[in-house]
Order: sequence, then C-alpha cells, then structure tokens
Amino acid sequence: MQEAVFPNNEAERLFILRALNLLDTPIEERFDRITRIVCNALNVPIATITLIDDTRQWFKSGQGICVAETSRKDSFCAHAILENEMMIVPDASKDPRFHDNPLVISEPNIRFYAGIPITVRNAFNIGTLCAIDTRPRELTDAQRSIMHDLAKIVESEISAISLSETHYKMQKKG
Repeated sequence: MQEAVFPNNEAERLFILRALNLLDTPIEERFDRITRIVCNALNVPIATITLIDDTRQWFKSGQGICVAETSRKDSFCAHAILENEMMIVPDASKDPRFHDNPLVISEPNIRFYAGIPITVRNAFNIGTLCAIDTRPRELTDAQRSIMHDLAKIVESEISAISLSETHYKMQKKG
C-alpha cells in the first residue's frame, strides 16, 4: 500500500479546512441528498463527501457506510486531493497503490473508486465527493459529468455555509 504524500500547500489547506468549521459537525440533509444522488445515478453502494484533515478522512455525508471516519493513511481520498481532476481506480485489487489496503482486502472490500476533489477558494482541495463499488467497473461519460456537477454543488454549499457564518459574525459585531 502506498500512503498519499501531503500536498505542497498542506499547512494552508488545513488552516482553511479548520476555518470552515465543517469537521465533526452534524449530518446535513443538503449533503446527504448529493450522496444519495451519486448512489442512484452511478448505481454504486457507497458514496461519500469526505474531508481530509491531518490524520483522518471524515465523512460529512455517507451512504452505504456506517463509520464517521477512517485513517488518512488508508484513504483513497487522500490521493485524490493531490490532483485537480477526478481520480478513478477501476479495480483497486490490481492497483499498486491500493491492492493491499485494509479497505480493499477487508470490509468494505473496495474495488472501484471515483473521487473528485472538493476545492475551496479556487486553490485548496479539502476533500472529495466519491463513489465506491465492491466490483471493478468504469464510469460512462454521462456519469463523469454527473460527478463533476455534483462536486460543484458541494463546493457551492460549502461556500454558502462560509458566507452565512461570516455574515452572522459581522452582524454580531455590529
């Protein structure tokens, strides 16, 4: 298994992630809607909105999983945030980065992974929107487009939260 390296802007990325006040917050229907759409549109059993902090991947939303977080060192998403494009792993059992990953060789037995970075402030990949299957597969062009569109919606929702909190703080001061 190959652990993901840290992005070059890791310190700033973590600062922005923490400033968003999203980690360890309650489940929100607006994000659960998106992961349900991913499951239905891509016909996958698992979809998550994942935030990557310094030691873990934490699930802001998850369908088909019953944990709130996993270790960053085992995370596919930690690899996905290193690029600005969707990362697709058609068969994790044959991919040298993941073939012996605990999430591949035991529950949830990941075979297929597609993760698209969630970018804030046009520079910081704080996490991913991802689709996971227990069987190898590919995505159609239409499914790739759906993932891109839904990732942009996640980014918009996060921006709306940030703007709302900033507005609230300004109102309180004034």
